[in-house]
Amino acid sequence: MSFDSEYHEQAPTREEIDQTTGKVVLEFGANWCGHCQGLAPTVESLLSSADDVQHIRVADGKGKRLGRSFGVKLWPTLVLLSDGEVIEQLVRPSPAQLKNNFQSFATP
Repeated sequence: MSFDSEYHEQAPTREEIDQTTGKVVLEFGANWCGHCQGLAPTVESLLSSADDVQHIRVADGKGKRLGRSFGVKLWPTLVLLSDGEVIEQLVRPSPAQLKNNFQSFATP
């Protein structure tokens, strides 16, 4: 699936995330976040070679229920899910850490 360049205010519910099928990268952050902007090229590059991985970018912040349900405290936080189950949660990863973890996640 293609890279989603914007963090969206309208977030799915936790129930909707739990019911997803296949592999999903759920990314929490903010459009103005420097750390998020810095990691975006790496996320985009990884997703460009993983057609079967869905990318959901969610704007996080005070009062955002989905982020709280995943315990998000720092941005970007990427939650790697398979059929609604959390495989791994990466908090403000380095590009190298994200590449390493994503490759093992995305490989069938």
